[in-house]
Amino acid sequence: MELQQFLRILWEDYLQLSPQVRQIVFWLRARGEQIENDHIALRSFGKISIGGESIDLGIGLLAQVFCNWGYESKENYVFSEKKLRAKHFEHPDKKLPKIFISELESEKLSQESQVILTKVCSEINVNEFQDPLMLKSGRRWDLSFADYIQLSKESEYAAWLCAFGFRPNHFTISINHLNSFKSLEELNTFILSKGIALNQSGGEIKGSASEGLEQSSTLAANVELQFSDIRVNIPSCYFEFAKRYTMANGELFQGFLEKSADRI
Repeated sequence: MELQQFLRILWEDYLQLSPQVRQIVFWLRARGEQIENDHIALRSFGKISIGGESIDLGIGLLAQVFCNWGYESKENYVFSEKKLRAKHFEHPDKKLPKIFISELESEKLSQESQVILTKVCSEINVNEFQDPLMLKSGRRWDLSFADYIQLSKESEYAAWLCAFGFRPNHFTISINHLNSFKSLEELNTFILSKGIALNQSGGEIKGSASEGLEQSSTLAANVELQFSDIRVNIPSCYFEFAKRYTMANGELFQGFLEKSADRI
């Protein structure tokens, strides 16, 4: 499988969970826009203790899939409030999207939530990640709605990961590659005019030109999901928008802002 084919597969899987994304893309293409993804975000469990043994189901496991295609490790990030760590990866071909992979610091959650995570992760075979398509394999374990609610009380991240499994959490439109919008604010106004809600936590636009990056995102739309005991509507994936600015060295800022990502 070639990298471009794999990225298309991830994109199609993402669209299946994000009907509003497909609609936004349709509206933009109707204006003559070509959609370029700034980055793709994936979530992981981090290190989990199973039967007294520490199993690494974190960044390194998922990243190897992309590193095999030439992606290189860049910056590390810490989100203390959300109990997460993250790293981003870039390909020498700058036309390819960056990859942002995060992992849960499960040891910082309650014992009750850790028990749920251990049960979930005990059903994961690390060796299966030799196949890149594991990153769109979805949920491969049983999860009750009660367990989802318990995780949600402490970590939206953990609840989403356990509910939806291994698949992209979000893709990100590069504003720099759009022609009919001069700013992120203009795109946000367009999205809102179509009846799509945006995430207002920490302000509609996170970051600033002086910091090198501005970001905004839709609110995750609800989708109907089957749990082991009931079928329920829960938030799925959101769509992110990013504009990058030129730094003092004349190059576009390529990293991420911890305080912004913490609010998206």
